[in-house]
Amino acid sequence: MKALFIGGTGNISTAVSELAVARGIELHLLNRGRTSADIPGAQPVRCDINDLAAVKRLLADQVFDCVVNWIAFSPKDVTRDIAVFRDRTTQYIFIGTASSYQKPPLHPVITESTPLRNPFWKYSHDKILCEEALMQAYREAGFPVTIVRPSLTYNTHFPIAIGGWGCYTLADRLRRGRPIIVHGDGTSLWTVTHAEDFAKGFVGLMGHQQAVGHAFHITSDELLTWNQIYDTIARALGVAADKVHIPSDFINAVAPEVGAGLLGDKAHSAIFDNTKIKTFVPGFRADIPFNRGIEKTLAWFDAHPEKKVVDEAVNRVMEGIIAAFERK
Repeated sequence: MKALFIGGTGNISTAVSELAVARGIELHLLNRGRTSADIPGAQPVRCDINDLAAVKRLLADQVFDCVVNWIAFSPKDVTRDIAVFRDRTTQYIFIGTASSYQKPPLHPVITESTPLRNPFWKYSHDKILCEEALMQAYREAGFPVTIVRPSLTYNTHFPIAIGGWGCYTLADRLRRGRPIIVHGDGTSLWTVTHAEDFAKGFVGLMGHQQAVGHAFHITSDELLTWNQIYDTIARALGVAADKVHIPSDFINAVAPEVGAGLLGDKAHSAIFDNTKIKTFVPGFRADIPFNRGIEKTLAWFDAHPEKKVVDEAVNRVMEGIIAAFERK
């Protein structure tokens, strides 16, 4: 199989790229080369996907069994891809998001037929618009789209609701004994998925022609409360978490840039039914429990000390929310 990844070296996609190569897929990675990730065995294509003339020149007359865009976030991104890859692939996989599912949910168990509606978070709303554009192209012109909706998937990032994304800020706060914020009372149910587990389901869909026209989520079956998630991270660091429980509505009122991702996603319990991915990819199973997965994340940070970045802007937001809550 010959595949093209647009991106392919991020928090989730690196594990997918590595597994694809390990399974003998001829993998081409189209990106700008700004990340330090190296995928042995993959063939780099240094280019900005938005530079259409360069993309067409570099790809020439190549045709792929599968094209995956890991960095498409708006309808204009997928409209561009439809035009570029219409005759270049027999499968195009769009990376959506499980946060596109109905918020607030009317049923706690989420399947791929759960309605898509998120009026709280622009990120999710834009992903829904992308799906609609792609499915219209599938219905009207046969564009071979498959949609994959990850939920909170981690590898080199901490899978948290508040405390920064892609930085070491939360771990630093825990190690220093500083308070951290947990939305609500911390007892709502959530699912976190290690990227290596996600990769097993994802690579199984690549080149799967019966998956064209379908949408899938790929998650762990392990259910955790948010208290358990933060306490597990703290234990892996060898400390106890000083948790401050604050209602999500209050957080949204004080810091809407944080609240959007709560009301539009993590404030609600999420129980994913993975029957569909297990049907299309027999044998798929998420084997990495969170207590072991977070140890892998911490080991990655220890191996890359330059990535232990403490974002003081994140600290200021957290301190501001806590101070406002204490005044109230």
